[in-house]
Amino acid sequence: MKSDAHILIVDDDKGIRDLLQEFFQKRGLHTTVAADGIEMEAVLRRTPVDLIILDVMLPGKSGLELCREIRANYTTPIIMLTAVTETTDRVVGLEMGADDYVPKPFDPRELLARIRAVLRRNGSAEPRRPTARQIYRFAGWTMDCARRRLTAPDDVRVELTMAEFNLLQTFVKSAQRVLTREQLIELSGGDTGYSFDRSVDILVSRLRRKMEDDPKTPKLILTVRSGGYQFLPETTSE
Repeated sequence: MKSDAHILIVDDDKGIRDLLQEFFQKRGLHTTVAADGIEMEAVLRRTPVDLIILDVMLPGKSGLELCREIRANYTTPIIMLTAVTETTDRVVGLEMGADDYVPKPFDPRELLARIRAVLRRNGSAEPRRPTARQIYRFAGWTMDCARRRLTAPDDVRVELTMAEFNLLQTFVKSAQRVLTREQLIELSGGDTGYSFDRSVDILVSRLRRKMEDDPKTPKLILTVRSGGYQFLPETTSE
């Protein structure tokens, strides 16, 4: 993770904002705070940020609504904060594009570790040495793993969250194999970002919405009954 990463903390609890801002700044991170969606939007308009910490329970627009709006306009990673019992919020947030969840109450050290992991998966870590076979082609699509770019057959770039990209990369590298959910998480190196049961299903649903002509009748990522998923297209690599 780069030492000057800019973290935006969005939480209506001033105690949490102050605690996290002091904790992160002592560890070399640049931080900005916002108490609600209005302040958050003002920050995003004036300066780029590397990651957003977003509380679910906010005055005005909820964190879930803001997550959806952010994802419609930015690819900035989002870590959401929520009460440990709010499983529904976790699922909805992931479906809207959150990259990770941290339950309240939390240890700032754990949150910092999650931030580092998210930024590392998102490519905000130190540059990596290029490796062979970084570009994959399938069904007219081009996937550049080194640059973390996905280009559609009509030459339009499709924006993916880091978790979506990591899972798609796993599918592409294991094309035409049937993979269980557990295998997908393992082959992704845990980099789907999530650990509870529906995480892979949610990511597959999001990929289908972005890549399939008709997500209800997918031709790229197929569901295999009692098996998991299969990435169907033949894939070539460079």
